[in-house]
Amino acid sequence: MTTLASGTDTLTRDALTVLQPGFTGTTAPDWLLRRLGEGLASVGLFGRNITSPEQLTALTAQLRAERDDVLVAIDEEGGDVTRLEVHTGSSFPGNHALGAVDDVELTRQVALELGRRLAACGVNFNWAPSADVNSNAANPVIGVRSFGADQDLVARHTAAYVTGLQTAGVAACTKHFPGHGDTAVDSHLDLPRIDATAEVLHSRELAPFRAAIAAGTRAVMSAHILVPALDPARPATLSHRVLTELLRGELGYDGLIVTDGMEMQAISATYGIEHGSVLALAAGADAICVGGGLADDETVRRLRDALVAAVRSGELPEERLTEAAERVRVLARWTRTAESAHPDLAPTDIGLVAARRALRVTRVDSFTPLAAAPFVASLTPVANIAVGDETPWGVAAELTRLLPGTETGSFAGEDAGHAAFVAAGDRRIVAVVRDEHRHPWMGRALDVLLKARPDTIVVEMGVPQAPPRGALHIATHGAARVCGVAAAEVMAPR
Repeated sequence: MTTLASGTDTLTRDALTVLQPGFTGTTAPDWLLRRLGEGLASVGLFGRNITSPEQLTALTAQLRAERDDVLVAIDEEGGDVTRLEVHTGSSFPGNHALGAVDDVELTRQVALELGRRLAACGVNFNWAPSADVNSNAANPVIGVRSFGADQDLVARHTAAYVTGLQTAGVAACTKHFPGHGDTAVDSHLDLPRIDATAEVLHSRELAPFRAAIAAGTRAVMSAHILVPALDPARPATLSHRVLTELLRGELGYDGLIVTDGMEMQAISATYGIEHGSVLALAAGADAICVGGGLADDETVRRLRDALVAAVRSGELPEERLTEAAERVRVLARWTRTAESAHPDLAPTDIGLVAARRALRVTRVDSFTPLAAAPFVASLTPVANIAVGDETPWGVAAELTRLLPGTETGSFAGEDAGHAAFVAAGDRRIVAVVRDEHRHPWMGRALDVLLKARPDTIVVEMGVPQAPPRGALHIATHGAARVCGVAAAEVMAPR
């Protein structure tokens, strides 16, 4: 197939420079190394690319052998969204747990330690933190990824997170601008719409982004959401009003603007990734993230050629592409400086400390701790796409460590309560839920279990909106592995 460019001219190099593709495998494929030599400046890593810290370190070294200033990006929020520990669960609680504690110094320390671990593996760019204000309790994609529902709380913790991460030499990418919290639709699947007024948006959604900018965030990620009060025609990622007039002009931000994944249905199903990428650059974005689901050389070639063709046709001004590519290079230079300047940080156990502090425990007088191996009934909702279904969650593994012989089962749907009761036999039941308030079947399952077995312990690992109930109710404010550890310690103290 004939392509529009040879891969050697300045225009083509700039078109490659603004792309942030992913790939499959745990070593860099030949096509990716070749593209790095042709001008590609960023690579995105996902759970599929990581098996251990040692393997990840070898992978990033392989990338830097081809291009020593490459931006190696990852979606490592900690908490429910982890790529570094995708197969075990995170050593860090997520934003909602940190917001529940509301100690900004703790948040800074957690982000610093997370950044230290990323930097030690050669990762220098993190698509985090989420600065979304979780103002809509029905939100299916943000939830525990948010610090909370209060914009001032979210603002101060976003700033602390940015500071901690960047102290470790890892560039922060604050997301999802202008705010994904007031949505009831997942942009992985469709185009969400926020109908808040401009006044509400400026006082609520934008407050954490102002704080992040003041804290020096090196990047901001756009959201694939339609916000009619800001732009009635185009989603934020493709909106000149949102990215250039608001973020650049009104908020005074001059760092890198990165799109959310262009393969997400909110963009790919409406504009297509090629045209969408052209529109995003024209609107003011500097880097095109693609690779969560599309991760091959063909995708990179198609996007490169689409950008080159758009410049040649006049749809995308060449100076806009040049400016975007230079912002990518500026960030790459910052990471090189930060890498050599960040302090030699000793590992800490701050993640578990934070998870323990985040617990909200509600007891009844008759509660007795677990003395024998229980049955853990996980009432399991459909996985959040941003989280994925590879990462284990719950308390079964940690209770098994404390009480060998613990049994477990996963249940869903209208028969979940009865099925869990039958499976438990005469064992004491620990019912684990995730966002009971969003799943009516989950609430009905708890009704069945608590009526039959009043001594049932309930562990809520999502956003704790439903009233506490059970002989013991533990709200962990997230489903990270350390949240499970902290909850297990309360149920079966030694």
